[in-house]
Amino acid sequence: MTARVAKLTRGQLDCLLLVDQHLSSKEIAAELNISPHTVDQRIRIALQTLGVERRAQAARIVARHHEPYQRLIHQSPYIEGPLPAEHSDGRSVIRFGTLIAQGRPGTGPQYRAEIRAIPVSLAFAVRNEEPPRNEMSVGLRLLWIFLIATGAAFSAGMYLAGLESLARLLKS
Repeated sequence: MTARVAKLTRGQLDCLLLVDQHLSSKEIAAELNISPHTVDQRIRIALQTLGVERRAQAARIVARHHEPYQRLIHQSPYIEGPLPAEHSDGRSVIRFGTLIAQGRPGTGPQYRAEIRAIPVSLAFAVRNEEPPRNEMSVGLRLLWIFLIATGAAFSAGMYLAGLESLARLLKS
């Protein structure tokens, strides 16, 4: 079966790996910037190559015999180490890197990395595992809605009164 998977083109593999993620032909087409007809054609030829009848079967075969699908993401090889690191005094450190281009005549740009560390208090470095919760009661929420609506109406009234007084001032 590995030999059959090796016969598939890159486009067929991309389509089948996205089928394995339960995407439809239209969603795959949007993801790969091709037409849905092209997606269906690639999958149809891949089914013949693999000798299976269903696209889900082909997707499972490809997923089993292929490395995990991952988009190409550029990451500089000069940035190193886990982020953030801990200081001995309990503060966190955030490291960031900067690539600096140094051009020489006739050789093109050369890059070097500058890595700096900035101490930060733990209040900013701690990651929240769950989203913040709204702990207000229903009555308190309704009170806030009423206060905001009243404030907005008062502000609109003051704006209109100001415009009216400006118009009277300009008329006289």
